[in-house]
Amino acid sequence: MSTEFEFRGKQKMIDAFDKAVELGCKDETTDAIRQSLIEMFHDPEVELPECCFEKIDDHYARRELYRSDSHGYSVVAMTWAPQQDTPIHDHSGLWCVESVWQGELEITPYELIEKNGDTDYCFRKTPCLNATVGSAGKLIPPHEYHTIHNLKPDSAISLHIYEKPMVQSAVFIPAADSDLDGANADIWTRKECKVLTTDC
Repeated sequence: MSTEFEFRGKQKMIDAFDKAVELGCKDETTDAIRQSLIEMFHDPEVELPECCFEKIDDHYARRELYRSDSHGYSVVAMTWAPQQDTPIHDHSGLWCVESVWQGELEITPYELIEKNGDTDYCFRKTPCLNATVGSAGKLIPPHEYHTIHNLKPDSAISLHIYEKPMVQSAVFIPAADSDLDGANADIWTRKECKVLTTDC
């Protein structure tokens, strides 16, 4: 269930994202949102709600800050306690722009190599990216498979703008004998569906 959050600079953020979505082209829209996020991080008029700085010990927090009725996009803040992470997952075919508001996150993209039926997927790990404070990147399907990991001793906060509210995601569970740390190793996984919820 979506909960509307009020925070400083919210309308400024909405105006920038609306303008970007109205461009009508995925590449142009995501580029514009990415640039807006970088600028907003340095803008003293924009602040995230206080709740975004509150971690949840047993899972990374997902808080939907805004959902556009007219344009359809969704703004979600995620709070990562130390060592919290995701499995390999997709974005259900939706474009997304992600930025780091606090801390540092390790992003590992995966390339889909092969599929066997509807459940068995083979991926190849590509070089990790260290996403630092104020950075932002975009994901446009089919380049959407990745993991996120907070390796630092402090909490991290990331902001995610999705094309539409993402209510479920495919996660890919590696086989027991997979070498997840091996360079250029092919990793066979089993696809499972995960329902995504938001935290109060």
